[in-house]
This record gives sequence, C-alpha cells and structure tokens, in this order.
Amino acid sequence: MLKKLSLLLVVTLLSTSCVSKKLYTDLEDKYADLKKENRTLSDENTDLKTMLNQSKNDLAKLQMEYDKTFSERNMLQGEYDAIQSNLENLKASYDALEKNSSAAIADNSKKNRELLAQLESKEQALAAENARLENLKQQLESRSQRVAELESVIANKDAAMSKLKDAVSKALTNFEGKGLTVEQRNGKVYVSMENKLLFESGSWAVGSQGRQAVKQLGTVLADNPEIAILIEGHTDNVPYQGNAQLSGNWDLSTKRATAIVNILRENNAIKPENLTAAGRGEFAPIASNDSAEGKAKNRRIEVILTPKLDEISKLLNEI
Repeated sequence: MLKKLSLLLVVTLLSTSCVSKKLYTDLEDKYADLKKENRTLSDENTDLKTMLNQSKNDLAKLQMEYDKTFSERNMLQGEYDAIQSNLENLKASYDALEKNSSAAIADNSKKNRELLAQLESKEQALAAENARLENLKQQLESRSQRVAELESVIANKDAAMSKLKDAVSKALTNFEGKGLTVEQRNGKVYVSMENKLLFESGSWAVGSQGRQAVKQLGTVLADNPEIAILIEGHTDNVPYQGNAQLSGNWDLSTKRATAIVNILRENNAIKPENLTAAGRGEFAPIASNDSAEGKAKNRRIEVILTPKLDEISKLLNEI
C-alpha cells in the first residue's frame, strides 16, 4: 500500500510543477523555523552555562559575606564578654567604695550606667548580627542546594547523551568504515551518514543497506522519547542536473532528509513530534569541495540528537 501511495505521489509531482514549488517553499519555511529553533536552543544552552557560572560566583560571594559576618559576630561576642567582666569588676568596686565615699559611689554609679548602656547597645548589635548571620546561612544553604541540583541535572544530561552516543555507536557498529560516524559535542550527539551509504547519485530513494542503518538507529531512538531528532540533508556544490521536478540541491537535500524521517516513522515508538527534516543544500560543508573526497564527505545526512532543557531552565529560575 505504501509503495502504491509513493508511486501515486511521484506521478502527481511529475504532472504538476507547482506542487513541487509549494513543497519546496513549505520545506524552506519549515527549515527556517527549525534553524531559528536550533539557534535558540544553542543560545539557550550557552545562556544556561553562563547563568550557572554566575550562580557559582554569587554563591562564592555569599560564602565570603557569611564568613565575614561570622567573624564580626565573634568580635562582638568578645567585646560583650569583656564589658560583662568589666561590669562585674566595677560592681565589686562599688560595693567596696560604698562604705568609704559617697562621691566615689556616685562616680561608680555613673560608670555603671554607662557600661550598662554600652552593654545593652552591644547586646542589640549582637542580636542583629546573629539574625543577619542566620539569614545569610539560610540563603547560603538554599543557593548551595540549587547549584548542586543544577550541576547534578547538567551532569545527568551529559551522562545520558554519552550513554545515547554509546548506544547509537553500538547499534551502528556494522556500518563503521562505510561513511558513518557518531560524535558527541556541545551537549548533543551527531550521527553523520555519507550518501554513498544511503542514496544513489541524484536520488532520494534510500537503498537497502542505508534503510537497515536508519532502522537500527531508530531502535535506539525509540528508547529515548525525550530526545529531539533533527535530520539534515547536505549536498556538495555541484548543481543538481537530475529530475526536472526538483529545483536544485536544496530541494534534493530536503527530500533526502524527509526520506530518512519517513523510515524512522515506521517505528511507532518514535514520537512524530520529536522529528524534524531540513535541507541545507551545499551551504554547510564539512570539507573542501575542491576534491572528490571532500565532495563525498559533504554529501551526507546528519541526525542531530538534542536533550530537552526544561528542567535546567526551571532550576535556574529558582536560584
């Protein structure tokens, strides 16, 4: 049934060039939205790391302020103890002088009142510092907990992506040396497949070997429902001269990306909303187009796997 529908689609597209133009325009718009979203995700990831570093700096400043306040509190405590001792000594002197001189008693009484006033002032200052110290301590503990949670979430995301990269590499080990590479960078996993593994020259029909590779990749992706999957098609800089139905390399790269999406969608465990197809034509090369080897590397499909950052954003808003 799928083959019949595909044949009907090809016949329809061959019979009317305006449909191809509309498809190209829709795909081009979708790719522009995707590119914007991808750039937003990349900027968000950079902002999140910047905010994490800022949170760590704020935490360090808060720790310094806490230590300084703790030292000042201890100094006030020492002054308070010294005044308390002095007061007790004066009280003893007062008791002794009370028998000898009313003038001395009056002077001692004045000093007592002054010391009591100082003592009361120090007690108030000490109470205020203790309250401030307790408040800073609570802020420090709360901030430390949030930073620890954020570091844990980021570490878990990185670990999950490393695990995903290992699982993808293991699933595609039979295709090593056949134009397939798996890399992890910038918090994402990149699966690159050269066209020699997937397509005939000028075609967007996936061959049997390429289909098997994509299906094995889909098996891993089905076990990771929280991963966004972007499929990008790329070409070399040689102008497309094949089917007149296509407008050029950009159109061809888009159709190839869509062909990979359609194979992945055959796996019902993969969420369709996680899939995006985009064509980039010859405008994102990874090698020079001056040699046949470089052109072969540029003719590729890239599957970009990105984790969701909702949990990290929530923690940053709470810090």
